[in-house]
Amino acid sequence: MDSISARQQLPASKRWVVKIGSALLTDNGRGVNRAAIHNWAGQIAALRRQGIEVLLVSSGAVAAGMDRLGWRKRPESIHQLQAAAAVGQSHLVQVYEHAFGQFDCRTAQILLDHDDLSNRTRYLNARSTLKTLLSLGAVPIINENDTVVTDEIRFGDNDTLGALVANLVEADVLLILTDADGLFTEDPRDNPAAELVAEAVATDPRLVAMAGGSRSGLGRGGMATKVRAAQLAARSGARTVIVGGTMDSVIERVAAGESLGSLLLPEADPLTARKRWLAGQLQVRGRLLLDAGAEQALQAAQGKSLLAVGVTAVEGRFQRGDLVSCCGTDGVEIARGLVNYDSSEAQKIQGHPSERFVELLGYRDDDELIHRDNLILL
Repeated sequence: MDSISARQQLPASKRWVVKIGSALLTDNGRGVNRAAIHNWAGQIAALRRQGIEVLLVSSGAVAAGMDRLGWRKRPESIHQLQAAAAVGQSHLVQVYEHAFGQFDCRTAQILLDHDDLSNRTRYLNARSTLKTLLSLGAVPIINENDTVVTDEIRFGDNDTLGALVANLVEADVLLILTDADGLFTEDPRDNPAAELVAEAVATDPRLVAMAGGSRSGLGRGGMATKVRAAQLAARSGARTVIVGGTMDSVIERVAAGESLGSLLLPEADPLTARKRWLAGQLQVRGRLLLDAGAEQALQAAQGKSLLAVGVTAVEGRFQRGDLVSCCGTDGVEIARGLVNYDSSEAQKIQGHPSERFVELLGYRDDDELIHRDNLILL
């Protein structure tokens, strides 16, 4: 894929995760950079007016707290770090809310920890909450819940969190704003002749060797964590752009397809990558038997979601988010997918339209038993 065609795909992307690093947010430790945050908020608002959904993964809570507490050196004690995060987080969110408010954008604070993304039920709940916020026109502002996590269960850095959020919401693009212009063949601070890597495949093993560590002393990441984040984001088909956050109108220019920073590409588009994962990575937990209409709908060229009204029987015990087998009228498996309701709920709603879910279950979440994006034909 040539650079022009890859860049030209960015304007067509409809869901972005933007990650901003600590050094940028706090002007290298000199305090929360209100002017810069106001600038980025305006650019994100411009993307939203173009129909692009944006989630913001923000570092900076600990650094902001250090500034508020008058600390000039990042503490090593976990309790001091958590205290700094608690002080800084509320201040940072206030700044974000004010900045986005200037552009008539609603914001929502989301704090995540490792359990939120490793526990299946909490993972799905987090995804549903974020997608609901996006549907309501809000900009979710996401950070690791630094006030409660420990080193043993933390994500490690917010580059990784950004990639996991991109996986979580099936984002098209992960944009990492940093204090460097992008990924270089060598560290340009050590070798002025180092060249910018304009485009590469995220899984290229040479990229990690090119990346160096963090020197700011404020964040936990460096260029190596950004490359690993790009590799993680690529698993769900997201493209990653690593670029200098202080460039004029950088977010809007990248979204317009301008060649800035480093574009790290997945080996497959998001839907293809997700389908491959569904096909080979999970264990089937149950079976759904379909009527002729549902069988025909799934096998149609345009692809349909599976509705409960087309299910004649539910077999096995499974939880929401588990992989289940979909079988035709002859009992032969025709598809597999991630189910939106557990087995007991599926038995209650089988054969019924989604309009009756509240009556039958007491609530209604997804209209589909399995959404077509979470379904693969065999």
